[in-house]
Order: sequence, then structure tokens, then C-alpha cells
Amino acid sequence: MNIGNLFLDTEPPVQGEKFETLLTHKNLVVERIVSSADTEPVEYVQAQDEWIVLVRGTAVLRRAGEVLALTAGDYLFIPAGISHRVESTSDGALWLAVHLHPAPAAA
Repeated sequence: MNIGNLFLDTEPPVQGEKFETLLTHKNLVVERIVSSADTEPVEYVQAQDEWIVLVRGTAVLRRAGEVLALTAGDYLFIPAGISHRVESTSDGALWLAVHLHPAPAAA
């Protein structure tokens, strides 16, 4: 059994984001993301569904052209195939991302 603390080692990187996989189980992946205030927006269109929660800080996210201002506690579902990107974050913004990959095809 894995045990940890979401808030340990959450110093933000000087630039960009720091990703850490907390759990991988079957087609589920849970990541912790720590953002710096100096991030370059990257457009994502993923093959998997993603549910995110902003645990600490503030962020501006663009999903399918819609701009969303997020504060600590806000969560959001991003279906597979939907474009999204983080426009800006506060320094040390802390995210929890849950990725649900398509189930493997039955043999």
C-alpha cells in the first residue's frame, strides 16, 4: 500500500510545472502538479478523460475556447479530445489530476 502526503515537497519549479505520478492502477493515473508563476501555455488534446482539482492557488484555464478563472477547491472535468491549456497560475499552484484512459480492448 502506498501512503504519502499531498503537501510534502511542493516547492514550485523556477519555471513551468512539476509533475509527479501518485498512483497508476489499471487505466487510472493520478498526478500531482505544482506550477510556477512562469509557465508557457501548452495546448493539450488528450486521448483520455481528465478530472482536475486546484488544491491551492489560482489559475486561468482555457477549455474548448472558454476561459475559466479557478481558485482553490475548484474542479473540472475535461473529456477526451477536448482542447485545453493553462493560461496562467499563481506561484505554487497545486493541482490533482485524475486521468481515466480508455479501457484496453478485450482480447
